[in-house]
Amino acid sequence: MKEIILAGGCFWGVEEYMSRIDGIVETRVGYANGMTHNPSYEDVCKRNTGHAEACIVRYDENIISLEELLNRFWKVIDPTSLNKQGGDVGHQYRTGIYYIDDADLPIIKKSIEEEQKKYNKKIVTEVEPLSCFYDAEEYHQQYLKKNPGGYCHIDLSSM
Repeated sequence: MKEIILAGGCFWGVEEYMSRIDGIVETRVGYANGMTHNPSYEDVCKRNTGHAEACIVRYDENIISLEELLNRFWKVIDPTSLNKQGGDVGHQYRTGIYYIDDADLPIIKKSIEEEQKKYNKKIVTEVEPLSCFYDAEEYHQQYLKKNPGGYCHIDLSSM
């Protein structure tokens, strides 16, 4: 199984969206690429940790490629919006692709290059190797499955 970490605003929506895609084996939300060790949700909301709300996506590359996974990701974010997705505003809501395997970087770069053709504004989605990831609190895991009427900036109704 392969893993990629995706940040696309509120992590609940990204996790729920990704979990519905064939070939996704596991999703887990948490805090990625910040400066604070093991932050809490409250810490991240103070906007002083540097972490992004993110989702680890473990997938079977025999069923879905990284290229297709990124194509799906682009459909539910605005990659030109800096530190904002839907009604969520702040550095923790930035978009990002955090990779573990260096071999994924050329695929990510090509995907961004293709996606950029759809926009007049520059894509601001952060692309970095994963430096750290801390699981979010249990009540955040699978949040929209536990709270089907919960807020989500991603339209999940058509899935």
